Amino acid sequence: MKFLIAIIGLLVVFGLAYIASNGKKQIRYRPLAIMIVLQIILAYALLNTGVGTFLIGGFATVFKSLLDYANEGIAFVFGGLTTVGAESGGAPFFLSVLMPIVVISALIGILQYIRILPFVIKYIGLVLSKINGMGKLESYNAVASAVLGQSEVFISVKKQIGLLPKHRLYTLCASAMSTVSMSIVGAYMTMIEPKYVVTALVLNLFGGFIIASIVNPYRVTEEEDILEVQDEEKQSFFEMLGEYILDGFKVAIIVAAMLIGFVALIALVNGVFSSVLGISFQELLGYVFAPFAFIMGVPWKEAIQAGSIMATKMVSNEFVAMLNLKETAMSARTTGIVSVFLVSFANFSSIGIIAGAVKGLHEKQGNVVARFGLKLLYGASLVSVLSAIITGLFL
Repeated sequence: MKFLIAIIGLLVVFGLAYIASNGKKQIRYRPLAIMIVLQIILAYALLNTGVGTFLIGGFATVFKSLLDYANEGIAFVFGGLTTVGAESGGAPFFLSVLMPIVVISALIGILQYIRILPFVIKYIGLVLSKINGMGKLESYNAVASAVLGQSEVFISVKKQIGLLPKHRLYTLCASAMSTVSMSIVGAYMTMIEPKYVVTALVLNLFGGFIIASIVNPYRVTEEEDILEVQDEEKQSFFEMLGEYILDGFKVAIIVAAMLIGFVALIALVNGVFSSVLGISFQELLGYVFAPFAFIMGVPWKEAIQAGSIMATKMVSNEFVAMLNLKETAMSARTTGIVSVFLVSFANFSSIGIIAGAVKGLHEKQGNVVARFGLKLLYGASLVSVLSAIITGLFL
């Protein structure tokens, strides 16, 4: 039964992408088929094989060690709070989940500085460009987005931002919204199982190209297929380190502020809806998103609960949704499927973040991004649904 539902789900996702396509006759089906098969193989390998378990275990161990090291610095600065938190069953969310972002951001800066990350990103991107049928720039951007983040990635390709036509700019922005930055992966792993975080990272990388190839198909000529990566301004090691540490702290503060605002507003709206209609706002959204949860492989009896969490992610952010997921009693299979869906930046606030990042580098192109913002969210949401469907096949 789950295979039949998965086939229906894939047809729905591809149908919705096809309806929104701006060049139906330009769609190339061979690269699409290859990437879908790769997604299935990779999902199976990660979730159902010893090799996948080993790789995910190693990845999770690295991040757990980083979080432990981060706690050394956190305990030094917030010692009293962490001690009180430990005695009451756990440190405050801001300290245990968000503050480690500072340390991971610093590590990313070091790997950038010693030229390891640029080398890895560039050559993984080149390999991907042979598979997805797109340009080197698009492939580089997808990998870089998964490491650097949805706003920082555009700085590395700022030489080409002003020269890109609308369709190529869309693909770059879609990649940025479909993935998540490595600096907050550790935070996700404290809220959902690491194997679902890793699976989502891998599947979304290909899923972004699959959906973009349908929604926004085009061919890149040899003359256009140029990749010019902007070298960061030469800094001393400690200048760079201080900058990345502060960037990580800013991300943590921004996420904390968003959580305070969104959690409070959702509680307020839930209260109003419950008083007037006898049903909370999140429950109402659950009914709207339940069909999508069902085609992802969630049993119908849990589809409304799952749909509510999916909707929460879209209208607020993935952190709020992950907190709700932790508090919701559902089967292991449903929790796994929804977990994979949540690991992306596909929400309304990301439209403003990406448009603002591009506008900071090139005002005209920033306005272009703002105009196709809703289509960007539409495509990125389909990527998340696609990854969740593929995951559901192996749970």
